[in-house]
Amino acid sequence: MSKDEAVVLLDYDDHGAAGRIARITFNNPAKHNALGLAGKDLFVEIMTGLKHDESLRAVILTGAGDKSFVGGSDLAQMAGYDLAAAEASATKTHRACDAVRQFPVPVIARINGYCFGSGMEIAACADMRAAADHARFGMPEVRFGIPSGMEASVLPRLIGWGKATELVLTGDHIDAAEAYRLGGILQVVPKEKLRDAAMELAAKIASKSPKAVELAKWSLNGIELLDPKESYRYEQGFTLELYASPDSQESRDAFVEKRDADFEKKSEDKGQ
Repeated sequence: MSKDEAVVLLDYDDHGAAGRIARITFNNPAKHNALGLAGKDLFVEIMTGLKHDESLRAVILTGAGDKSFVGGSDLAQMAGYDLAAAEASATKTHRACDAVRQFPVPVIARINGYCFGSGMEIAACADMRAAADHARFGMPEVRFGIPSGMEASVLPRLIGWGKATELVLTGDHIDAAEAYRLGGILQVVPKEKLRDAAMELAAKIASKSPKAVELAKWSLNGIELLDPKESYRYEQGFTLELYASPDSQESRDAFVEKRDADFEKKSEDKGQ
């Protein structure tokens, strides 16, 4: 990876018996954490590797510094693209977004500044979004003579067709307060409180049944494509699968016994 590419960093927060929370940081602050070709590849590689970590309960995505989450794709690099490179860039953005959408545990975007272009697409594909109050959001591609990426299609379900159309066609930006009002952001906090806010969301998820959370995520991501009858059968299958799991029994036992659930111990007991 060249020095001009975004570096993607991985570290963890151990959350005791509840499992681990991973943090992935887009680390190219000199370029507003812009993602070039190799940066997108590295992000997908990291997400693919994390899928095999059975102790993982949530992933937090963020950007280095306090100015940008991801400022978009690397425009300096894009200036030299031929058609093949342009196609590769779009494909890699799609793969990065799909890695977030298809990830087995919830992904939280901790948006600490500019969230533009491919950065906004990645954030939109996360399960939850918390933002600093100075963050700004936009799809500025039309300003540079190119259309917004395919993942712009996820924006209407978050902020509505009208505002999504406005952002994509004009390249205008909105602030964190407007993004929250539109429903695209779950929390808006001062920048010094953003880290704790995202971690609190992740800790809430980590304290719940891993199997229930995983199936709930698949259910939410799947039912939007189904009609009501199909979605009912889809949900019913997930519900029956979950009831048969040790996690479900542990959740019910813990509630009756007025104690915290211990899903790790339940899994160990099952293996004995």
